[in-house]
Amino acid sequence: MDGHGPQLRHARERLGRVGRTAALGQRQTVTTTGDPLERARTLLQLRRPADAERELRGVLAQEPQYATAHAFLALALVQQGNAAEAVEESDEAVRLAPDHWSTHYVAAQVHHRARRPAAALAAATAALRLNPEHPPVWEQLARAHMLAGQWRQMADAAQRGLAIDPEAPDLVCLLSLACTQLGDAQPARAAAAHAVRLDPESATAHLVLGRAELAFGDPRRAAEAFREVLRLDPGFGHARDLLVAALKQRNPVYRWLAAVRGRFRGGWRLLFLLPAIPPVILVFVVVALLHWAAWVAEAVSTLRLARGKTTQLLFDVVESRVAVLCCGLVGVGAVTLGLGIGFGSEPLGTAGAGVMALVTPAQEAAHTGSVLRRRILYGWAVLLALALVASAVLASTGGAMLSLYACLATVWVAAGVRGRPELL
Repeated sequence: MDGHGPQLRHARERLGRVGRTAALGQRQTVTTTGDPLERARTLLQLRRPADAERELRGVLAQEPQYATAHAFLALALVQQGNAAEAVEESDEAVRLAPDHWSTHYVAAQVHHRARRPAAALAAATAALRLNPEHPPVWEQLARAHMLAGQWRQMADAAQRGLAIDPEAPDLVCLLSLACTQLGDAQPARAAAAHAVRLDPESATAHLVLGRAELAFGDPRRAAEAFREVLRLDPGFGHARDLLVAALKQRNPVYRWLAAVRGRFRGGWRLLFLLPAIPPVILVFVVVALLHWAAWVAEAVSTLRLARGKTTQLLFDVVESRVAVLCCGLVGVGAVTLGLGIGFGSEPLGTAGAGVMALVTPAQEAAHTGSVLRRRILYGWAVLLALALVASAVLASTGGAMLSLYACLATVWVAAGVRGRPELL
């Protein structure tokens, strides 16, 4: 799923706040652009950014210095994925009205959508200097910190906004999410429950409640929360993925292996420790094997749920096929390993173990959100499969062994390829 779905939802809510502000300090009063600008704002709220863009370009053709129109055009462009031009338009809005908080506020939204955390933080900070008593600006600052992975600062920004407006549900949601990432179970659960009380019809509130319950060991309650998200917003695909994760975690073996995989994910830079501390390779081997076991459990759990009458609709065709493929790799690899042992063929047995290890690159690729990064990892998996086939045909034990190691080491390859996931 595209990670911008939740961001579009929040952007539409904030558009109403921005749209009711003054004309952002432009020098002239433009009487002919009121209706088109209002139409553009409405079109943005209706998820029709291309139509909004046409309205706004018409406004700017008459008045090129209209800062509000530049700001709204930036939002329309970024919603269409045109981040570069959106940034230019938001910069132009700031240039035309540098002393109005709204231009900086919109710039922070645009930079956030463009995944530019430093610029988003700078824009939100500038907006706060001009209007420190406006809770939505604190909300945007919290989102910028979320993009940067700065959980403590994110929590602080949410709390500052809540000091101004304790009943702001989006700020309460962000506080809960920050506490979840920090491992603070009680504040995370309390904030999420408060968000649901403030707005029982908010899909976001139920989402953060589910995230908190999932993070702190209650997959049953998490599944209930994610089902409520999907009831309120059936198109919220991210909640579907989380519901699947919650259903899988009801299995204690899967839950333990998933926790191990998350705790020992590590980064690709750890590989540079190997020349300096050779014995650390044992740690890498254990971590890689635990990851492999967790991915096998992932495939088995997915296949079981995908065939269940009440849960099969949660899975798309690709997920089911990847689960079948991985279970098949384990079976084929085990048979090949057995044949290698039975016939005393070391290359064949090693290739069989490598086929089983292909589960890791296949699952790492399937669970990577970005299309480009997913293709890179799928390409890596295909190369490893070809290397294993070649090793078996050429009876090369060394080639099969290297391919086996490369398959298991994909957890670090993926860590270098994978980007930061969307949380909200």
